[in-house]
Amino acid sequence: MNLSLKFRPTKIENMVGHKEIREIFAKFIDNKNIPHSLFYGTAGSGKTTMARIIAKQMDYEFFELDGANLKSEDIRRIIAKFDGSLYLPLIFIDEFHRLSKTQQETLLIPMEERKCIIIGATTENPKFIVSSGIRSRMMIFEFKPLSYADLEELLNDIQKNIYFTIDEGAKEYLISSSSGDARSMLNLLEYAISVDKNINLDTLKTLRCSSFSEGSSSKDTHYSLISAMIKSLRGSDVDASIYYLARLIAAGEEPEFLARRMVIFASEDIGNANPNALNIATNAMLAVSKIGYPEARIILSQCAVYLASSPKSNSSYKAINFALDYISKNPSMPVLPYLINTDVAKKDYLYPHDFGGWVEQKYMQKDIKFYNSNSIGFEKTLDDWLLKIKGKI
Repeated sequence: MNLSLKFRPTKIENMVGHKEIREIFAKFIDNKNIPHSLFYGTAGSGKTTMARIIAKQMDYEFFELDGANLKSEDIRRIIAKFDGSLYLPLIFIDEFHRLSKTQQETLLIPMEERKCIIIGATTENPKFIVSSGIRSRMMIFEFKPLSYADLEELLNDIQKNIYFTIDEGAKEYLISSSSGDARSMLNLLEYAISVDKNINLDTLKTLRCSSFSEGSSSKDTHYSLISAMIKSLRGSDVDASIYYLARLIAAGEEPEFLARRMVIFASEDIGNANPNALNIATNAMLAVSKIGYPEARIILSQCAVYLASSPKSNSSYKAINFALDYISKNPSMPVLPYLINTDVAKKDYLYPHDFGGWVEQKYMQKDIKFYNSNSIGFEKTLDDWLLKIKGKI
C-alpha cells in the first residue's frame, strides 16, 4: 500500500492547499488554454500532482522526465510522435534546475510553436537556474509548503478510507514533523500503520527520530522560532538568541540551515559595521557541515553570541535593494565608453594608480547615491578611508 499514490488527487478541487494556483488553473482548463509553466517550491507540496491533474483534465498524454537524466533527443522523440496530431503531449520535467543551458535552449522552439506543453518543477529559485528565454515563455508559480491545516485535512480524508486510530500528540507530531511535505507525512503514516493500526507518539518517534527538516511543531512553528532568533540577534539580546537557537536545535533543526541563516544575518544586519562577522558565520557554516550534531551546537552557539554582540548596520543591504529597485524602474544607463576595454575611447580612461591611487573621474552616466553609510563600527573607518583616498581629510 503506497498511500502517496493511492490518495493522489485526480481533480484540482480535491487538492489541498495552493488555493490561488488551483483557481487559476481551473480557469485555464475551462478555457482549454494551458501555459507553459514552472512550478517552484518545496518537496511534497503538490507540483507533480498538479501537472498530472492538468494532463488528465485536458486529455494530454503525460510524459514525466527527470532533469538529471534528460537528453534533448527525449524531447524531440516525444514531439515527433505527435507531429500532425490534434493532441498535444504534456512534458513534465522534474528537477528542472538540473537542465544545462543548452538543454533549456532546445525547449525554446517547441514551446514557441506550441508543439507540446512544458511544465517544469524545481526546488530552486527560477531567477538563478532558468534562462531568460525560458522564463519569458513560462508562467512561474510558487508552491509553498503545505500548512498544518492542509496536512490535517489530508489526514482526515485518509482516515475516512483507511481504519487506524491516532492520539492527539501523535497526530501533532505526524503533521508538524513533516514540515509541509505531504509525501513525507503519508510515508510516515504508511509505515506506522504497518506497525500498529493504533498509532502512538512513541512509534512515530522511533520511525522518525526528529523533525523531517524544519524542527517545528504546530504551536511553535519553524518560521516563528527562526524569526524570533533572528530578531533577537538583531536586537543584540545574547540570551534570547541562545534560547531560540536551543529551541530549534532541540526540535531537530538541521545545523546547516541554522548556519546559513546566520551567514545571511551577518551580511544583512551587521555588514561592514563588523565585517569579520561574515567570516565567523561562514566558517561556522563550513564547520557544522563537516561535524554535525551534537558538537555543532557549540559552534552555532559561539557564532550566535558573536553576531548578537556585534554592532549592527544594514547600509549595504539597503544599498543593493535601492540599486535593484532603481534598475527595475528606469532605463539602463549606458556604460561610459572609456570604461570598456574593447572601445577606442579606452585611451581616455584614467588609471588611478598613475595618480597615486585615486583620480577624479566619472564611472556612471548619472550621479546617483545608492549607498549611505550609517557610520557604525568599522563602517566609520571605511568612511574615513574613502575621504582620505579622495584627499578630503
